[in-house]
Amino acid sequence: MFENLSDKLERAFSLLKGHGRITEINVAQTLKEVRRALIDADVSYRTAKKFVSDVKEKALGQQVLTSINPGQLMVKIVQDELTKLMGSSAQEINISSSLTIILISGLQGSGKTTFSGKLANYLVQKKQLKPLLVACDVYRPAAIDQLEVVASQISVPVFKDLDTKNPVEIAKKGIEIAKSQGKNVVIIDTAGRLAVDNEMMAEIRSIKDAVTPSEILFVVDAMTGQDAVNTAKTFNEVLDFDGVVLTKLDGDTRGGAALTIKNEVNKPIKFIGTGEKMDAIDIFYPNRMADRILGMGDVVSLVEKAQEQFSEKEARDMERKLLKNQFTFNDFLKQIKQIKKMGNIKDLLGMVPGVGKAIRNLDIDDDAFNSIENIIFSMTEQERNNPKIINHSRRQRIANGSGSKIEDVNKLIKQFSQMGKMMKMMKSGGFENMMKNFNGPNPNFK
Repeated sequence: MFENLSDKLERAFSLLKGHGRITEINVAQTLKEVRRALIDADVSYRTAKKFVSDVKEKALGQQVLTSINPGQLMVKIVQDELTKLMGSSAQEINISSSLTIILISGLQGSGKTTFSGKLANYLVQKKQLKPLLVACDVYRPAAIDQLEVVASQISVPVFKDLDTKNPVEIAKKGIEIAKSQGKNVVIIDTAGRLAVDNEMMAEIRSIKDAVTPSEILFVVDAMTGQDAVNTAKTFNEVLDFDGVVLTKLDGDTRGGAALTIKNEVNKPIKFIGTGEKMDAIDIFYPNRMADRILGMGDVVSLVEKAQEQFSEKEARDMERKLLKNQFTFNDFLKQIKQIKKMGNIKDLLGMVPGVGKAIRNLDIDDDAFNSIENIIFSMTEQERNNPKIINHSRRQRIANGSGSKIEDVNKLIKQFSQMGKMMKMMKSGGFENMMKNFNGPNPNFK
């Protein structure tokens, strides 16, 4: 996401480099390119113009012209203003002390139903809550079926009522069912349309009035650009929603909606969708997103994802095995499985400062570790526990069994010996260093 914007901002800041002296003209030229980059990223002209004006005011007020590192100071000012533009700080979802009712709104195709499932999964996994999904889209063919499929993936129940086409009645019944079953969250998936219309607005307003939700979320496809902002304005006028959810941000190289919607609607972005899987949902952190846009990575999010998968006990056990030279291919398989659970591999690597740009044009498969796993699965238990016994004939057998070349097997075994250095980096919060120094088996690049 934001790849084009990142490239153009980098080129804009390069105008400040190589000059013997920084002048107001240099700064003006740089900011002109910044404004152009924002508009090209589908940020509204009004927002881009105000953003550049605020940056210029800050820059001249902080003596950028006489600074020892004017380029760095300009980047810092732009970073601060980008963070402010996107909302300054992360906004938590409103959770009631008794029953939380969450109303999901948005146009058809924006990803409401999938997000409803992702949100339910998030509330189960991160908040230890007990949600019930309520199917109130009574118009779109197979909408209820889709919600049930999504819910089955995360083992969350769905309430549906096929005897009525009244979404208000369905929502009210769903809440009563949730209470009777001891649920503490109700997520209401509503109907959308291909475009905003009076009938849709009246219906969702009626649901809001009937159930008095604790939280109203507006779900919008980030790839629709300025249309996303205009649609958000219309929905907000009717619902006065609490927050925005940007879906499909992983497929959008412009990202103008994320940069504009908070400023135009004055409602926070609370979640972003970063993929199709049920765990591909992130809280929106404006400061972290600003860092990523400016090519600074997002180490904090990376460490948080790592901590969710790697416990302190596991780290200590791994360290003990490494120190005693007992780290096996079975241990390696376990580590690969945990890394894959952290999310999209390219997205994870993009969080490492300096790496995002290097891999920008590479197509890294989500199943990049599959060939490595296949090689290990083709080993005997004895070979996994003692790689030293794997001679040439064994390597050929392993290659044949895994559908690999013997060169691939040789490379994996050779690089496996380097795993000790990588795994030791995980001790005491050293995951960032581990990623910087990663020299383990290369995932397959298409």
